[in-house]
Amino acid sequence: MGEISLRRRHEPTVGVDVFEAKLGDEFLMSSLFTVAEIELARLGLAEVAGEALRVLVGGLGLGYTAQAVLEDSRVESLIVVEALGAVISWHERRLLPVSAALVADERTRLVEDDFFDLMRRDPRSQDSFDAILVDIDHSPRHLLNSSHADLYTVEGLRRVRRRLAPGGVFALWSDDPPDAEFEALLAGVFPVCASRVVTFDNALTRGESANTVYVARMDPTA
Repeated sequence: MGEISLRRRHEPTVGVDVFEAKLGDEFLMSSLFTVAEIELARLGLAEVAGEALRVLVGGLGLGYTAQAVLEDSRVESLIVVEALGAVISWHERRLLPVSAALVADERTRLVEDDFFDLMRRDPRSQDSFDAILVDIDHSPRHLLNSSHADLYTVEGLRRVRRRLAPGGVFALWSDDPPDAEFEALLAGVFPVCASRVVTFDNALTRGESANTVYVARMDPTA
């Protein structure tokens, strides 16, 4: 997909050090804007009942979604699937603010794999999860790689559904506003679904920015 890079710089407008990940010349994420990544975990897990939760996160990035998952005391195990080995290495070398706590937590396992390919594999030979939380592409329409496109179809969403335990939740981060077409796809696959707009202050623009978190839940008796 391109060369992945991590940089640390000082942002004078807010007086803090900022960590940024880039793929080629494209910005992927910044430690200045983590509200929606954290809310992806919180909104998703808020819809899951019970204890001893098994969680799968697609996309490690700067680690804020995974760290927010671990803040829920009900979580028994967390698998984070990341396609780029360099990103896992950043955390194993404790280069990012949440890396030390994330890697040291015995509930966490960082796995180098393609999340999209994982969803295509036979679910009968794989574990099921109480929550699958995904933050990889910019949105269902703006993909990092064309090979990801089949996830955002009825069949792709059915593959995700087959990996969920009864009452399990699928949540997806998006940089775009709620997409009516994608909402309709979710509604055709999951009995309960909603789009949550997450707003946050943008120190660089001195205004407000927004992301979307899609949350879809299985029937507890399915």
